[in-house]
Amino acid sequence: MDKAVKIPIFRVGIGQDSHRFLPDESSKICILGGVIFDNVPGLSADSDGDVIFHAICNAITSVTGVPILGGIAIELCRKDGITDSLVYLQKALETLGTQRIQHVALTLEGKRPRMQARIDEIRHNIAKVMHLEFSQIGLSVTSGDGLTDFGCGEGLQCFCSLTTIDIGVV
Repeated sequence: MDKAVKIPIFRVGIGQDSHRFLPDESSKICILGGVIFDNVPGLSADSDGDVIFHAICNAITSVTGVPILGGIAIELCRKDGITDSLVYLQKALETLGTQRIQHVALTLEGKRPRMQARIDEIRHNIAKVMHLEFSQIGLSVTSGDGLTDFGCGEGLQCFCSLTTIDIGVV
């Protein structure tokens, strides 16, 4: 008698997001990975502009095919007034079905704010939000040495690569 064998399917998602800073006198706060950064203006976006959460959402979309920022988030923002990127990320996680995230790798480019000392705080927050272990979140930051608008301090850019495993496939 043949038994059905479940073969794990691995997928890699890639996402990116970027936003310009608002003018320095703006009262909007800067949020990265759900962590507030003082002494730097918020990012120009309909939402809170959290480029880290947005890049993760886009990486999940590349795995599931469900448009979060280009679909669900727009409706949440315009219809319900929800601008919290944490809500968008939670909606993205719901689309994974039987897939489980194994690792999230992030790289953030920008001259400001200075993030090096807060990398672990951001990683802990992302892990908590995504129900992952701290070791499953990687984050590197770079100033870009002034080679792009991000490296000149005009905004922030984040790339995300994540790996999923789906053991629900026969």
